[in-house]
Amino acid sequence: QVQLVESGGGSVQSGGSLRLSCAVSGFSYTEYYCLAWFRQGPGKAREGVASIGTICSTSYASAVSGRFTISQDIAKNTLYLQMNFLKPEDTAMYYCAGTRALDGYWPLSPSKYTTWGQGTQVTVSS
Repeated sequence: QVQLVESGGGSVQSGGSLRLSCAVSGFSYTEYYCLAWFRQGPGKAREGVASIGTICSTSYASAVSGRFTISQDIAKNTLYLQMNFLKPEDTAMYYCAGTRALDGYWPLSPSKYTTWGQGTQVTVSS
């Protein structure tokens, strides 16, 4: 059974940086997969932030492109999201998610992700 556990969230001032981690267990990187970061701010719908994998390209939402970087350390079974130049509008609960098949869906759409972590809170103050 695949499990995802996020960590690294916290409070930071505008312009600061954070690195989120997602520990991945019960998962084989030799198979087809896409891992992604999503976020959900107060009163907002869940939105895709970045994706990486064998069935999806490394992609970023336009709102974070150039500021956030997704990466993975397969040896450590860990997915990362480096977030620089944070803005108050980045405040949200951040989730990592995984799927074995996108079936033509956009990698940053939450529709086809079958496994989700519990989330880690990121708060950016102005």
